[in-house]
Amino acid sequence: QVQLVESGGGLVQDGGSLSLSCAVSGLVFRLVDMAWYRQAPGKQRDLVASITLNGRTRYVDSVEGRFTISRDNAKKTAYLQMNSLKPEDAAVYYCAAGRDAFGTFSPDSWGQGTQVTVSS
Repeated sequence: QVQLVESGGGLVQDGGSLSLSCAVSGLVFRLVDMAWYRQAPGKQRDLVASITLNGRTRYVDSVEGRFTISRDNAKKTAYLQMNSLKPEDAAVYYCAAGRDAFGTFSPDSWGQGTQVTVSS
């Protein structure tokens, strides 16, 4: 079965950094696009960043310049490096595998989520 397992979440101070990982199995990882979403309490799940199978990246404006999405096809793992974290970044972060076509990401598989908490 398809599995996406996130890790790396936790508590960080305002201005700090965290690195999230998403280990993928059950997919031909090198042929899928990957993305990170986040969902804060009472809010919808929103796309944060995506990376295509050939390495093109996109970011929501609010994280541009602070977050970096990457992938290691040999390890079948996607990453989200988060720097200069703000309280408004606090959320459950979800990894997703799917398709990125003309700027629209369509998720097919989801991870279980990992909590990111940012303290003031």
